[in-house]
Amino acid sequence: MNLYRGCTHGCIYCDSRSRCYRMNHAFEDVEVKINAPELLESELKRRKKRCMIGTGSMSDPYMHCEEDLGLTRSCLKIILKHGFGLCIQTKSARILRDLDLLTAINKRAKCVVQMTLTTFDEELCRLIEPNVSTTQERYEVLKKMQEAGIPTVVYLSPVLPFINDTEENLRGILDFCFDAESVGILCFGFGTTMREGSREPFYAALDTHFAGLKQRYIRSFGSAYECTSPNNETLLRIFQSECRARNVMCEVGEIFDYLRKFPSDAAYGLPLFDI
Repeated sequence: MNLYRGCTHGCIYCDSRSRCYRMNHAFEDVEVKINAPELLESELKRRKKRCMIGTGSMSDPYMHCEEDLGLTRSCLKIILKHGFGLCIQTKSARILRDLDLLTAINKRAKCVVQMTLTTFDEELCRLIEPNVSTTQERYEVLKKMQEAGIPTVVYLSPVLPFINDTEENLRGILDFCFDAESVGILCFGFGTTMREGSREPFYAALDTHFAGLKQRYIRSFGSAYECTSPNNETLLRIFQSECRARNVMCEVGEIFDYLRKFPSDAAYGLPLFDI
């Protein structure tokens, strides 16, 4: 479920800005699906078999507007009431506002919090992802979920060539993940993607913060969609070796299977309560 369309986080690499998604207005001018809770309620009432419900990655469910609108919280209440599971993806520490609901869903069925981490250095993070919780703040969310017994999966993507595609950055993020006992780390390779609509604001950000780097991107990748780091193979070896040594899931297929799997022993018969 995507409760919003557009985003205010301002991440310079955002693929959701791409014109193929047909956003006909400024990306930061967020559209609100005000009837989403009613649609979700109607859909879940008709379902004969419970399953995992996921949030999409086109827009974050904990943007600034969620503070006033509370659409995500309303939908979590509905998911809990009907005994479904939840996979929720965010970059924001605002998710802690709903820790009570996340914990209740996890006790009754299953809840997995997915958190994106790309940049270990806090100052660099503020340039790349300017309007969202820093990596340190997101790590603290992972620790809170660990304390609450809620499993977490980290999205290690994208990693920008010539900016944060270093062993130091990778190991810093992995240390956070391992310390928070995340069950899996999703990595689709080290690099980023660009296409019409997302390339232009990305290059504008490079001109603002990284003098001369736009020209290096143009020389290295031209108009390619996939922009793979020259350090990709080395970083992948480190990533897979470190994850396997700690028994942390790192295969994409295995992680998605885990996210989709609804527990067979979910407590359908538990009494409901008001929150």
